[in-house]
Amino acid sequence: MARIQDFFLFLGENDTILTWTKEFFLAILIVVLFWGLSRLLRYLCTKWGPRITRRTRTDLDDRVLLRATPPIEFLTVTTGLYLAVNSLPIHDRAKLILSGVVFIVCVLIFVNLAYRVADEFLTWYARRVEERTGTKIGTQIFPLIRKVITIFLFCAALIVVLRHFGYDAVSLLAALGLGSLAIGLAAKDTLANMISGFTLMIDRPFRIGDRIQLASGKTGDVVDIGLRSTKLKTVDNTLLIIPNSELCNSTVLNMAFPDTQSSGRVTIGVAYGSDVEKVKKLLTEIALENPEVLKEPSPEAIFLSFGESALNMMLVFWVADYTKIIKVTDQINMQLVTAFTNNDILIPYPTRKVLLEREG
Repeated sequence: MARIQDFFLFLGENDTILTWTKEFFLAILIVVLFWGLSRLLRYLCTKWGPRITRRTRTDLDDRVLLRATPPIEFLTVTTGLYLAVNSLPIHDRAKLILSGVVFIVCVLIFVNLAYRVADEFLTWYARRVEERTGTKIGTQIFPLIRKVITIFLFCAALIVVLRHFGYDAVSLLAALGLGSLAIGLAAKDTLANMISGFTLMIDRPFRIGDRIQLASGKTGDVVDIGLRSTKLKTVDNTLLIIPNSELCNSTVLNMAFPDTQSSGRVTIGVAYGSDVEKVKKLLTEIALENPEVLKEPSPEAIFLSFGESALNMMLVFWVADYTKIIKVTDQINMQLVTAFTNNDILIPYPTRKVLLEREG
């Protein structure tokens, strides 16, 4: 007992030690209080939060609460640690370094929290749009939006940290602006393709999986819409890579929009003197016999024109899936050869009549 009294007398005689002891215990008390507050917040978010969010019609708040709980808990603890470090009776230089490190950790946790909330909202919204429209917008547009959000949060965090340490963020932004201008001039083609890629994702003239025909006549299925280029898988199983700026500035035929139904055409010439009505009837009957050809709209045979050595006929038919056009056309052609042979309908060769005149 006498030793304890001597200890307190010693503290009373040394105000510096007493002050240091009070501030040290105050820092510990702050950490303990904020740790307890973090546990309370975790309990509220995991036990009481779901009971409240279940009453809503959407699951967005449930998902946001689930992903936001860990960073909220960590942010509460680091905030208390930041306040505790600032209350410690240590050298100003050491306090500045320690508090700065804890402040950076707090900013990173807050950025992570903001990104998690934004990511859950984008995922939820993309799913709703896909359910309503039947498209895969979540794999086309929203990855780009996530990248933009990440860059924005990183830049905002960098500015906050620089301002905390007393640096002029305005001058840094000006320097970055000049640097961005120089980079933009040097990489204008790349930037043009990136802006065009963003335009394609927003305007959506075609989607992944659609078959498109370019102005050059090349046809392929869209397999990827990137920031710089769009990739097509052609019908001969090769990969065609097209810069996005070219796609935005050219005419593109989307064979899969508004639906996958498409028409096919078979053009054939029959000999002069053939029964045109019989030929038209054969064309439509053969088309209707094919199970892939739609009954509505029904196939139609057309007498196109008088050729030099044949009567030009055309069969127009429709299929439910544009990818089967080549297969169905082949089947119809094979059947036409047999049907014309059995019905004595000739497919003439091009002929020329040459008249020779003798002199004298």
